Amino acid sequence: MTNEHYAEERDCPNQSRRRFLKGSAVAAAIALAPTSIIKAAENRLDEKAAGFFEKTPFNVTINGKAYALSVEPRTTLLDLLREQLQLTGTKKGCDYGQCGACTVHVDGKRVLSCLSLAIMQEGKQVTTIEGLAKGDDLHPMQEAFIKHDGFQCGYCTPGQIMSGIGCIKEGHANSKEEIKQYMSGNICRCGAYQNIIAAIEDVKAKGGAL
Repeated sequence: MTNEHYAEERDCPNQSRRRFLKGSAVAAAIALAPTSIIKAAENRLDEKAAGFFEKTPFNVTINGKAYALSVEPRTTLLDLLREQLQLTGTKKGCDYGQCGACTVHVDGKRVLSCLSLAIMQEGKQVTTIEGLAKGDDLHPMQEAFIKHDGFQCGYCTPGQIMSGIGCIKEGHANSKEEIKQYMSGNICRCGAYQNIIAAIEDVKAKGGAL
């Protein structure tokens, strides 16, 4: 205890005594409370917990297909895609919004699906890596990644491709330095950064339909 606390106790003994008596009274009240009251309080806590895990219905369009879904409020968009809809192209990397592997597009804008709650996508348009190709025709960014060997192990590639498209759409692909800056949220542990940048530059130069 600091000197200030000693001074407080010395100068205000009545106040300290009142705090002690008040705390003792609360503890005694809890100890003497009827079992029915305690049980009621426990039931209210159980009800709140049950409400937290109760599934909530919502509607969303994913890769052009309308879905009527139900999820727990805590479910992330990433877990919805991978575990409920089996769209496993979107990868779970760090699960903390630091690696970019889970990048998808929501209403045309890139977002980190591991940090986005599924129920917050009510009425929105979500596009994942599975939704880019048109049948056997790959998206220009997918073709560019193959052409420039923009991947090695491939785990981060879906997020890199989705983010690369977003980078161009946002108007942030006008130079190598700008691409580096606006792709910095996507980590490639294999170190294929130069090839990724080359792929994005290629698509930007050709004005590919995004």
